[in-house]
Amino acid sequence: VLVLEASLNGKVKTGRKGTSMYQIALHGRASHAGLEPEKGINATTEIANIVVEVAKLANPEFGTTVVPTVMHSGTTTNTVPALATLDIDIRSFSAAELIRVNNSIKNLKATHPDAKIEITGGINRPPLETTSTSELYEILEKVASESGLEPVGQASVGGASDGNFAAAAGARVLDGLGAVGDGAHAPHEQILLSSIPSRVKLLTAFIKELIRD
Repeated sequence: VLVLEASLNGKVKTGRKGTSMYQIALHGRASHAGLEPEKGINATTEIANIVVEVAKLANPEFGTTVVPTVMHSGTTTNTVPALATLDIDIRSFSAAELIRVNNSIKNLKATHPDAKIEITGGINRPPLETTSTSELYEILEKVASESGLEPVGQASVGGASDGNFAAAAGARVLDGLGAVGDGAHAPHEQILLSSIPSRVKLLTAFIKELIRD
């Protein structure tokens, strides 16, 4: 399986992190923030405690990142919030790490005894490991050399693609064969037009080699 996602500074992607995605909803109880805040259960402070707890689950040794992203809470300034929601993005090069974090998130508890926590989501994509990409990468470098092109190079990255699924199904995979560019998901996201001719030449020769193989 050849994935034409953008390359990383010209390098193909021989490793990708697996991903997990979760949404946590904290159900509290609304009350007037000035008259009787003690009768409410503040969902904002409950979700804040969860943010602190999930941040502890990161593990740099395996490239495991746990990033709270989107959070919503409350309705008006003078109301104790009855509901807060939090989205969490988790990534790791290790399948075991994704399972570890999944188990920890599924076991999160609310701080207030009467608050209710609802957790949805789970592991989304398994990691793309180099055992699935090394064979095709070696062929690609051979083709580049025979075509008079510079060595391509390889990289492992935090973003995931459909190549993760293909590798998990047992396919040989090589990712990042698309255009050279910069700024993924940023306002300056772009491809370098000057890189397209050499990229097309490489990809064409690579496919022909695989067909012969």
